[in-house]
Amino acid sequence: LVPIGRGQRELIIGDRQTGKTAIAIDTILNQKQLNNKAASEKEKLYCVYVAVGQKRSTVAQLVQILAEGNALEYSILVAATASDPAPNQFLAPYSGCAMGEYFRDNGMHALIIYDDLTKQAVAYRQMSLLLRRPPGREAFPGDVFYLHSRLLERAAKRSDQTGAGSLTALPVIETQAGDVSAYIPTNVISITDGQICLETELFYRGIRPAINVGLSVSRVGSAAQLKTMKQVCGSLKLELAQYREVAAFAQFGSDLDAATQALLNRGARLTEILKQSQYSPLAIEKEILVIYAAVNG
Repeated sequence: LVPIGRGQRELIIGDRQTGKTAIAIDTILNQKQLNNKAASEKEKLYCVYVAVGQKRSTVAQLVQILAEGNALEYSILVAATASDPAPNQFLAPYSGCAMGEYFRDNGMHALIIYDDLTKQAVAYRQMSLLLRRPPGREAFPGDVFYLHSRLLERAAKRSDQTGAGSLTALPVIETQAGDVSAYIPTNVISITDGQICLETELFYRGIRPAINVGLSVSRVGSAAQLKTMKQVCGSLKLELAQYREVAAFAQFGSDLDAATQALLNRGARLTEILKQSQYSPLAIEKEILVIYAAVNG
């Protein structure tokens, strides 16, 4: 539904406890299948996970999950936890990015996850206020946009003449009460090539991953998608968006015409198909079969 190409920057945005980190960790675990099939180092995808401002216990849990999934052999973890000083939290994403750039510049492929950039911005605000720099909107310094743009613009796909390496970025942003119009979320949305929006309401209804299909978008689009997947899920996103729209109105009216009822029933089935348990990525072959069965069933 939201294809991500190599060298792209795709934002994962949502409130706390909506499964943002779970999507990022699933992405790392999913690369194991690709890396096992890789014939050379250049075909592998190395992963860098930068934990900013998280609890030490949370980071330890993530290390354990990656170790159990045999993902540590191709992963790097950079951690600046909540107990670390603000300058460390500010610098951690840049350190992780430098490691990712090593693979990019040597003709290899890397994925970097910044979890999360809101905490980096808060650490930067703390430093700036202590340095007596003039505060702006939400007390952030004036150059907070540059803080994130200079980091995320380092994710790129190199041309064939310069080695054809790539660095893909998945920054994570935490919102407050679903407010995507706050300062940091709007900044990062404008820098990235699309976003995956997570909703608390969907999460509590048991729809996990709790992705809002209507708001989630990839600006690279189907150019980065497998041809078979593109053929299979052509109308899926539109149908899900229509279902959510109709479902919202269906709460108020009891008597629905046959076409609307059919749309609601089909949408409910498609939503069930897209549910997935945590840290258990599906092979692409299975995904295509399941979606084909759902769309044509």
